[in-house]
Amino acid sequence: MTAASFLNWPFFEVRHRELHASVAAWCDENLGAAHGDARESVDAHCVDVVRKLGAAGILRHCVRADHGGAAADFDVRSISIVRESLARFDGLADFAFAMQGLGSGAITLAGSAAIQSKYLPRVVRGEALAAFALSEAEAGSDVASMQCRAQRDGEHYVLDGAKTWISNGGIADFYCVFARTQPADIRSDGTAAAGGISAFVVDADTPGLSIADRIDIIAPHPMGTLAFQGCRIPAASRLGAEGEGFKIAMRTLDIFRTSVAAAALGFAQRALDESIAQARSRRMFGRRLADLQLTQAALADMATELDAARLLTYRAAWLRDGGERVTKEAAMAKMTATETAQRIIDRAVQLFGARGVMRGEIVERLYRDVRALRIYEGATEVQKLIIARELLAQTESA
Repeated sequence: MTAASFLNWPFFEVRHRELHASVAAWCDENLGAAHGDARESVDAHCVDVVRKLGAAGILRHCVRADHGGAAADFDVRSISIVRESLARFDGLADFAFAMQGLGSGAITLAGSAAIQSKYLPRVVRGEALAAFALSEAEAGSDVASMQCRAQRDGEHYVLDGAKTWISNGGIADFYCVFARTQPADIRSDGTAAAGGISAFVVDADTPGLSIADRIDIIAPHPMGTLAFQGCRIPAASRLGAEGEGFKIAMRTLDIFRTSVAAAALGFAQRALDESIAQARSRRMFGRRLADLQLTQAALADMATELDAARLLTYRAAWLRDGGERVTKEAAMAKMTATETAQRIIDRAVQLFGARGVMRGEIVERLYRDVRALRIYEGATEVQKLIIARELLAQTESA
């Protein structure tokens, strides 16, 4: 099976195969040059890739057609195909594309016509970098515990608090920020309920918003902590009705969580490709590595697990594109694809031996790239809770 033959599966249409071919050609021409791990190099690469993706029309898949997008609604299969293609070449390019979609998704779903017209065409053209500011130091997986506040003051809101682990923090032109407009209701078990959270779009140069810290992680990404101190924004910058922020965040994540799985597939596919090439060229004990049964068994496991993860991923995308609610299916896809990719890449490192842990080797970079995917947009353990919650809800209502 070639890297692209899965597109013959019944999940896809001709336009998806054409999209894959065009993005792959773009990647061949524009990606592959090494970039350093230094923050300045990473920042510059992300900005450059966003500009190029915009010029190539690839960012059209992040936004709906009425603001320059490619389709009337989010086409999750297309978003996932783009992410898998980009991730196979360059994890940072995938990150740059993904953040344009995730960072502006709440605007597409719940922004007023004026807000959509102000931001979304610039996102499509690659002229404005977007960010999704949901997490806090004590509210990562437990979003309902957030403490960042937005106090209504006439025709404005005043934001106070902090957001951390924010992708594109420090280079974004605007942030979709989620904050408490009402105190949290505390349940009988002591946990916070998700109500009372609202969503806002905040320009990066708004007085009272600053970058408190830049964060370095194992796979270098632009990431930072946002600080809000008396940050006044117009009430018209709110996305949706007051108190709907949690629902808006979850709707956004339901769309893009499946594409996280697709990015993991791209990493895993590259690891498999590199492993096959290594097995064919590396000689050991007078034979090719590929001639050893243990190597053949490893490659068989890698290919089979990759296809299984792909089936779950594109099932979730296909169902979402058909109008179905896919909270459970997206969680299954995200959990399975990221955990599978970690195992496949680990086997690839093992096949490469000492080379596999050398800085600058492709499989070493993939090992660092994939690790973060098992955490962001909901860690694996959170995906299990989501799946179980959905199963229990379905069986109770049956």
